[in-house]
Amino acid sequence: MATFRFEALKAASNRPPVAVSEIGKKSEIFGSNVFNDKSMRQHLTPEAYKAVRSAIDQGVKIDRRMADYIALGMKEWAMSKGVTHYTHWFQPLTGTTAEKHDAFFETSFDGSDPVEKFSGSLLVQQEPDASSFPNGGIRNTFEARGYTAWDPTSPAFIFGTTLCIPTVFVSYTGEALDNKAPLLRALSAIDDAATEVARFFDKNVKKVTPTLGWEQEYFLIDDALAASRPDILQTGRTLLGHVSAKGQQLEDHYFGSIPTRVLNYMRDLENECMLLGIPVKTRHNEVAPNQFELAPIFEETNLAVDHNSLLMDVMQKVGERHHFKVLFHEKPFKGVNGSGKHNNWSLATDTGINLLAPGKTPNSNLQFLTFFINTIKAVSNYEELLRASIASASNDHRLGANEAPPAIISIFIGQQLTKVLEELEGVSTGKLSPEEKTDLKLNVVGKIPDVLLDNTDRNRTSPFAFTGNKFEFRAVGSTANCATSMTTLNSIVAKQLIDFKKEVEALVEKDGLKKDEAIFNVLREYIKETKDILFEGDGYSKEWEEEAARRGLSNHKTTPAALKAKVSKKAFDLFGELNVMNHIEVESRYEIELEDYIKKIQIEGRVLGDIVRNHIIPTAFKYQNLLIENVKGLKEIFGKDYEEYATEQILILKKTSMHVNELNAKLHAMMDARKEANALESVEKMAHAYCDNVKPYFDEIRYHADKLELMVDNELWTLTKYRELLFTR
Repeated sequence: MATFRFEALKAASNRPPVAVSEIGKKSEIFGSNVFNDKSMRQHLTPEAYKAVRSAIDQGVKIDRRMADYIALGMKEWAMSKGVTHYTHWFQPLTGTTAEKHDAFFETSFDGSDPVEKFSGSLLVQQEPDASSFPNGGIRNTFEARGYTAWDPTSPAFIFGTTLCIPTVFVSYTGEALDNKAPLLRALSAIDDAATEVARFFDKNVKKVTPTLGWEQEYFLIDDALAASRPDILQTGRTLLGHVSAKGQQLEDHYFGSIPTRVLNYMRDLENECMLLGIPVKTRHNEVAPNQFELAPIFEETNLAVDHNSLLMDVMQKVGERHHFKVLFHEKPFKGVNGSGKHNNWSLATDTGINLLAPGKTPNSNLQFLTFFINTIKAVSNYEELLRASIASASNDHRLGANEAPPAIISIFIGQQLTKVLEELEGVSTGKLSPEEKTDLKLNVVGKIPDVLLDNTDRNRTSPFAFTGNKFEFRAVGSTANCATSMTTLNSIVAKQLIDFKKEVEALVEKDGLKKDEAIFNVLREYIKETKDILFEGDGYSKEWEEEAARRGLSNHKTTPAALKAKVSKKAFDLFGELNVMNHIEVESRYEIELEDYIKKIQIEGRVLGDIVRNHIIPTAFKYQNLLIENVKGLKEIFGKDYEEYATEQILILKKTSMHVNELNAKLHAMMDARKEANALESVEKMAHAYCDNVKPYFDEIRYHADKLELMVDNELWTLTKYRELLFTR
């Protein structure tokens, strides 16, 4: 097996960069393979085009007759680009995307009269098997029916020779079986709530759109090296491996010169993204060796979520062309930084205003403060639920490590804005004097743009930070579907804005306050109530952990503990009131995510056992046999004095034997713990058992395996080492 490692190293080292040519200006090719507004104008009748636009802009339902015209135009456009198949492209609760391809090709009953056909009914709805996807008890195995339904707000696109139609995925009984349906409902809820509040300041606002800009971090490993590591292939991360002598400690990789092979991969990927309308803009080396990042221009949240899910698929396919394995796992390598997916979130009106950006007038700044403080209040009220939205087995490796935000949810807003809130906290109760109004508007609210000019520093230890004109949810994991965290964030802010509007209107109607006075009064109380969630210091420090506990903030360090918030009364009430998810949909997701956690730890345990038994221990035995032969030879030469010359060999034999014995003992203990966990009937208890009783053995087993790696002859070691995985470019 060691020869496999060296053959992989030879193949990776001799890899020439794959040639990539530019296919045109990005502005000219952008969206070429998307059935966007330009394509619709060209291929749809005016009536059909108007129907699609009405569905996108006002949510007007498209009737089946009009759907036939739209399907015809979409088919003709796709076939003009060489497309042969179509698929409903959806996001089941696996965390990835799904598709089933059907050909446009059809024949008559007797096999004659072949024709390319695509009807409105096929565009609008299809029926994939629902029983084989995670459903959390919504569907029985014998109840296989589920439906995909077209989402016209996310345009169809061509990938390869297939027309992909973004859809939601629901059960026969109407419950959402995907990530998109609840997200769309949450986006509708915040649109309604934010529009009502925005109209306090501008009566012309008719729509508010949440925007999202994700930042995707990832590692690139040569595919031959990845194939030599069973753990990478099956779990997406290295379960074993001693850290490389050189890692990221010299800080020479971050923003460094991009390796040629990688740069060509990035150029190829960007070409694909441009064709697919994914507006990627930024690319660079990240902190760890062979770690990189790309980021797009902000988009409407539903489209941004679709684009990130699509991107992760495209990245893997482009990686194959360049002989790269793309690793999205939050912690694929010990000893170097893992990967996240920062979600930059804001709210934009149809009048062109970013509600989380200050303006040039006191009125626009009061609007900014309203949405800014309400977002803080929402996070303060639902910090446990927000933490639950980013919980996963892989993200547990990252949260709380000194490379990513802690598991404690807090908000960073900077010293200058903190001072602004402190001044607003002193607003008088009830009606304001003319002098106080003037002082507030001119000297407090009016100065915010100037304040923010000097408020550009960031706190990378904060999980939820205000960064000038948006909030950055930094704790989202690199493997995550953004829909989960965005559904939660938009829901909690929608709920908070609804409550805010009621409180303001009550003060106006009952207490006779003017609108601005009422807004100041409500915001003042929110500032007082949300002090505990604001934190400007080092989120990695032990002192913050202790301080957060005193403040009453949650600190759920593991997924089983964090997920419990998803089935709290608070969560049921929130999602139910907003019609985002019903009781059944919430409970099913809780069960699915617990099962996912269990399966991932279970798979890692099995893979770890296989590698130790089939790689580590046999290799250690081979090395011991070489040492034994060496000791025998020394004994033959030096006789009774041989021990004087074989001291080191005997010591190494003893150490390797100790590590092998410990490996066997820990493996058997882990297997026993796994059996006990599997015997539990409750999925909740099983998840906690895997977390508390099985997973701790991983580090203990790794310790002994990694010690053997340092002792055993390099020529015998079968697993590709960290120095080779991270520095072969």
